[in-house]
Amino acid sequence: LAGRGFGYRECLNGRQCSSFLCAFTLMAAISSVQCLFSCNSHHHLQREQNGSLWRMSSRVFVSSSLWKISLLSGVDLKRRRTLICAVKGDPEEAFKKTVELDRMIDALRDANPREVEKLVVENILAFDEVFWIRLAARSDTCKSEDDKKDYEELATTVMTIVDCVVNKTREKIETSTDILKGILRPAIDGVEEISWPPKDPEAINLMQKEIIQREKEGQLDEGFLSEVSAQLRQAKEDKDKPGLLAMLQKVLQLYSATILSKRSYAKKGNEVVKAEHFLETLIKAPEEQWNKLFVDGLTIGKGDITPDELSAVIKKRIERTLIRTEGGSYQQRILTEYLKGIESRAFEIMKLLQG
Repeated sequence: LAGRGFGYRECLNGRQCSSFLCAFTLMAAISSVQCLFSCNSHHHLQREQNGSLWRMSSRVFVSSSLWKISLLSGVDLKRRRTLICAVKGDPEEAFKKTVELDRMIDALRDANPREVEKLVVENILAFDEVFWIRLAARSDTCKSEDDKKDYEELATTVMTIVDCVVNKTREKIETSTDILKGILRPAIDGVEEISWPPKDPEAINLMQKEIIQREKEGQLDEGFLSEVSAQLRQAKEDKDKPGLLAMLQKVLQLYSATILSKRSYAKKGNEVVKAEHFLETLIKAPEEQWNKLFVDGLTIGKGDITPDELSAVIKKRIERTLIRTEGGSYQQRILTEYLKGIESRAFEIMKLLQG
C-alpha cells in the first residue's frame, strides 16, 4: 500500500463490490430471462412500478421479486427448443438436465407455500437460465389458460424467494465488511497510507480487544470469516498490496488465538501437561514472539519440551478442532491452518538450531 497511493478503504470497497458479484452471480440468470422473452414477439417481461435494478460492474442483476413473467399463447416452439438445446452441447447431458428440471418444477408445483420456500432455499443455485427457459417451455405447451396462470404464479413466487435470499446475502456482506472495518480501525484511522506493522504499537492490542469483544457478541461468524478470506485471497492475487495482506493475516491470527485459547488442556487433575501448556503459550503469543519461545522452550534450545512432544500435542489439538468445528467451514480451515503454522515454524527453528 505504501508508496502506491492506495488506501485501505479503497481496497476494501473494491473487494466489497467483488464480493457482491460472487454472491449474486446466480441472479445473472434471471436477467437472461428478460433477453429470452424480449427476442420473441409473443413474450415479454413486465416490470412493476416499484422495481429495482442493480448494476454492479459490467453485469446487471435484476431484483427477481419485482419481475413477472407474462406467458402468452402462440409461441414459436421451434425457436424455444433451439434455445433449450443450445444450452448444452451434449444431447444426453441436456436430456438428463431436462429430466432433473422437470422433477424440480413438478415438486414446486405440488408443494405448499412453506415447502416451496424450503425447496428454493435448499436448491438456490439450481435457478439459472436453463431453469427459467425450461419453465417457460413447459408453460408454452399448456393447453389451458389456468395451467399457464399456475406457471406464471409459480415463476413469480420462486423469483420472490430468490430475491429475498439475495437481499439477505447482500445485507450479510455489508455487515461483515463493517465488522472488519471496525476491527482494523485502530490501524487505519488517522493515516492516509497504510503501512504494516502500524506505526502505533498499541494498534494491534486494540485490534485484539476488538476481536475478543465482537467474538463474545457472536459477530465473528462464517460470513465474517468468508469476507476476510475473500479479501485475503484478492490481496495475494494482486501482489502489490503487502500491507493489506499482512493486515488481514493478522486479523485471522488474532481470531484463531482468541478461539483456540477458550479451551485449555494444560492440566490433568492437579498436574500440568508441559507440552500442552507450551502450545497454549504459543497460541496466545504474537507470531513475532514465536521464534524466541521455541528457542527458550524446546530441548534443542534452552527448554525441556522435545520436538516430538510438541508435534504430538499440535496434532492432538488439530484433531480436537476438527471434531468441534463444522466440516469444511471457514472456521475449521482457519484454526487448523493456524496450528499447522505453529508446527511449521517450529520445524524451521529446529533446522536452524541444528544447522
